Amino acid sequence: MLTSLTLLIMYAPLTRSGGHTPAVRLWTVGHSGQGHTVDRNTLKDGGAKFMNLAHRVVLTVSGNRLLAKPFGMPVVELHTVGRKSGQPRSCYLTAPVHDSDRVVLVASKGGDDRHPDWYRNLEAHPDAELVIDGRRRKMHARTADPEERAQLWPRITKAYKGYANYQTRTTREIPVVICELES
Repeated sequence: MLTSLTLLIMYAPLTRSGGHTPAVRLWTVGHSGQGHTVDRNTLKDGGAKFMNLAHRVVLTVSGNRLLAKPFGMPVVELHTVGRKSGQPRSCYLTAPVHDSDRVVLVASKGGDDRHPDWYRNLEAHPDAELVIDGRRRKMHARTADPEERAQLWPRITKAYKGYANYQTRTTREIPVVICELES
């Protein structure tokens, strides 16, 4: 278990004995041993959670003025239900396509080979709420079919070229999620 004493993270090309799981080694100040081996995905997930928390703090403290449109895309706060826990979950995402009756989200996870948790939650519980421009709206989410994705992808990558780069990093097709107003 990591403690508050863990101050320095060093990336090291490690694998667990007998396996090919990428890992990193954490060195703890005052610790004279070998350090703690942590799966790289665990570290990446922790970093994503930290960034989400940092965005939440900055947006809240600034009254949604700072970081409200990174890369020119509006930030939305997505409220879902956890697929396993059944508990409320929320995260901040950018919306590369935002029309009056729908919001398009991209389940890129930075080009990771795994789907983001928020996407998996929406697969299990497609009814969600989005806060955009300070308004909370009930939405129904669905994954774009191949034709819709092909139509939306150029608009998405025009809004943020990084999405095209993310697609090259993974073998999975990055899902495009269409959130439509509930009727």
